[in-house]
Amino acid sequence: MKGYETVIGLEVHVELATKTKIFCACENRFGGEPNTHCCPVCTGMPGVLPVLNEKAVEFAVKAGLATNCGIANFSKMDRKGYYYPDLPKAYQISQYDLPLCRNGYIDIETQEGTKRIRITRIHIEEDAGKLLHESAEGTCVDYNRCGVPLIEIVTEPDLRSAEEARVFLETLRSIMLYTGVSDCKMQEGSLRCDVNISVREAGKPFGTRTEMKNLNSFSAVYRAIEAESARQIEIVSGGGTVAQETRRFDDVRGKSYPMRGKEEAHDYRYFPDPDLVPITLSDEKIRELKESLPELPAAKIKRYRDSLGLPEYDARILTADPQTASFFEECVSLYGEPKKISNMIMTDLLRLMKETGSEKIPVRPGHLVSVLRLVDGGRVNITVGKAVFEEAFRTGEDPERIIDKKGLAQINDSDELRALVRKIIAENPGPVSDFKAGKQKALAFFVGQAMKATGGQANPQTVNEIAREELEKA
Repeated sequence: MKGYETVIGLEVHVELATKTKIFCACENRFGGEPNTHCCPVCTGMPGVLPVLNEKAVEFAVKAGLATNCGIANFSKMDRKGYYYPDLPKAYQISQYDLPLCRNGYIDIETQEGTKRIRITRIHIEEDAGKLLHESAEGTCVDYNRCGVPLIEIVTEPDLRSAEEARVFLETLRSIMLYTGVSDCKMQEGSLRCDVNISVREAGKPFGTRTEMKNLNSFSAVYRAIEAESARQIEIVSGGGTVAQETRRFDDVRGKSYPMRGKEEAHDYRYFPDPDLVPITLSDEKIRELKESLPELPAAKIKRYRDSLGLPEYDARILTADPQTASFFEECVSLYGEPKKISNMIMTDLLRLMKETGSEKIPVRPGHLVSVLRLVDGGRVNITVGKAVFEEAFRTGEDPERIIDKKGLAQINDSDELRALVRKIIAENPGPVSDFKAGKQKALAFFVGQAMKATGGQANPQTVNEIAREELEKA
């Protein structure tokens, strides 16, 4: 509704890709039979003591450095008390007043240009278990996820639309993938998002916020923000008051429902965990972790644009995932035509990845380069080249072997093509008359017929030239 502004802050939970859990030696791996990846430590048995996983701290610091945060030399772990069946200790080990990372930012691209989204803090904590409601006997608890290391990334309320939130999350996911701290598989819960939303009349103080928990897809975040914003605007514009509460978003119905009153910090009774020593990081260690970071997406985009001459759009698509960027760069090292490579990756490779649900690129960079060289050399035309690449993608077979095996080589014999064009002209007097009447589109008809007759193998440029010559003589 005109006159109202949506104010959004995000709390993003990212599971860290350590080999073991945060406070014990249990395997940190998705899946497995319920309660097979747990031990007395992560299930909260009496008398056990946690030991902090150093790699989890390093991953959190890398995430902070990659998002322009300041890193604390001194930090500590705290107990966050609340009662829920998936939390066996009745408290979660987290961080409260001394988080590892503070005061960062991520720049995102919006329709109005670059916008800086501030990051309040990044802290480490342990994940809870998972409630399973499918059992006829009642709700069961799987503690496999208990103790999985997380970072929570908290933004300032700088986002103003569902679209900005989506772009921020995509940018953040890309950064986390590049640093290697997480696989960010939303379908497995490796990246989850809580959304804080309020509305206000433009220029007025922030309104009362609500929180929606555990949204596990970018599209769900988008729809939840749109729905909750509309609900709050309807309440406020009608003279009502928005209740401060935690809500559950039903993605199927497109509506949110109240769960409980919104907790404040004092509700959790935070206090320092007496079983864990403080975390101390030297400047040298922080510098070492910073130097270990790879080239991040923003720097890659700039390099692709400035050094390789790619459009901004191409650069952003290619750098969204480190696997795609690596594939592209290897192709460029083999074949110095970045734009041709970019076109084929965006229109063919990424389409096939989506169609097949592939997480890993199954085709080698050399296969894509081979197809482009075969097109350049006139062995196949671009249409056949794309079909050959698809076959290589699906089978792993070498493009040249595919062409030889299926007889897909381009027909360049001008005498053969001229005979074919003359036959098509003789059989289609109507389009011939159209061409004579000045309708240049009629030429495309004859080229299309020749390509169809040869199964797409005719050299289209040669066919076009011959068809024009023959039609002018007809």
